Amino acid sequence: MTIILGAGLAGLSTSYHLNHACEIFEKQDHSGGHIYSHKLNGFTWDEGPHVSFTKYEYVKQLFAESCEYLEFPVYPTNYYKGHWVAHPAQTNLYALPEPIRTESLNSFLDSRSKIDPVTKPKNYKEWLHMAFGERFAEEFPSIYTIKYWTTPPENLTTDWVGERVYYPQVEDVKAGYVAALKETKHYQSSVRYPKSGGYFSYANKLKANAKIRYNKEVVEIDLENKTVKFSDGTSQAYKKLVNTFALPEFILKTKAPEEIKAAARELSCSEVLLINVVVNHPAPNVNQWLYVYDREKYSTRISYMDLFAPENGIPGKSGLQVEVYFSKYRQQTESLSSIIDAVCNELVEMGLVKDHSAIEEVNTKKIKYANVIFDHPRREALDKIYNYLGKYGLVREDQDLEPMTDWNKKLENPEPLGDLIMAGRFGEWKYYWTDDCVMRGLHISKNIGQY
Repeated sequence: MTIILGAGLAGLSTSYHLNHACEIFEKQDHSGGHIYSHKLNGFTWDEGPHVSFTKYEYVKQLFAESCEYLEFPVYPTNYYKGHWVAHPAQTNLYALPEPIRTESLNSFLDSRSKIDPVTKPKNYKEWLHMAFGERFAEEFPSIYTIKYWTTPPENLTTDWVGERVYYPQVEDVKAGYVAALKETKHYQSSVRYPKSGGYFSYANKLKANAKIRYNKEVVEIDLENKTVKFSDGTSQAYKKLVNTFALPEFILKTKAPEEIKAAARELSCSEVLLINVVVNHPAPNVNQWLYVYDREKYSTRISYMDLFAPENGIPGKSGLQVEVYFSKYRQQTESLSSIIDAVCNELVEMGLVKDHSAIEEVNTKKIKYANVIFDHPRREALDKIYNYLGKYGLVREDQDLEPMTDWNKKLENPEPLGDLIMAGRFGEWKYYWTDDCVMRGLHISKNIGQY
């Protein structure tokens, strides 16, 4: 039989596209993985901000058939030392104070005049300097990189950038130095979000009729004998195995040689501390989320759950979700209470919360796996792991080492899969968004053969 480890979006999508002719084993007592939505005291909290802006019509339709949804324009913004700067900041220099406003423009123009089309940047820091100029790069994206990716940009590769970071045109930067552009240059101009139930509602169609066995924590994977053992003492044999939980954990639960386990430990990932704050007044602005560039602030990205969907909150109140990131590169050394206090002070300082007396509730959630970190050891470590797993039924795929996948290209070219398949952001160790996880399930169904 075919079994799937993990009932997150990739696992649910794979099961759905296999007509649920398989069984899912899930560690938690619920499905959804990182798109699960928690309800607490009248508010709905996603596990980190999720909105759908997919370019794949297939995913749009699937999500639309899963629940009622809202579609609306988005207005992300940025906070920088007391100033609000529309997003992306690189084309809204007019909102910056002097002298950094003019210094950023001049540095940008100087950088673009020196670009050598033959020479490629060796790391993300060089890419940032080339794209934005040194002054802006060091003051904005470099600092944000340390906060969000938890490591300096020189420790990152550039293969993950793609359309994820906007590469501005010279004329747009010049015009944005003078005044706001007539249209946003952000890759998200409008998004969709479920009317109720949080982002998890988008999984309604995928999970219907899925055969899920909950509270099944994997403790050992016997690749040789095709058996998975669980913490409750049970085991499950398989013919084909689709794994969606974190690849390093998968390897460490096998009998892989130390060299391969060492490669698994080389794979880096951030973890996120979500600080959810309920206040007794509506959001003071229309910006659904914002980025915080101040180096000294814990707050990295802040989202208003009730601005995604009114039913996520309570009328007259607002729910702010603050993201704080850690990893092996940037470990948490402060107590939870001190971080919460600091974040609440930051919200008041930024004017997002009127004063401390307006705060009615604070709850937190620590998520072990947040973002794959595309550092320099990743590709080689992943290649070693995949070559090893090839002995046990994993078939190497086109783009399997790339951070992102071109699904239009991939679905046009059949590539038969073996008895061992990795799926999802952490199963494949990629820079996947939710639509990628859905498309992976579709791709598996078309290439897995008789399941």
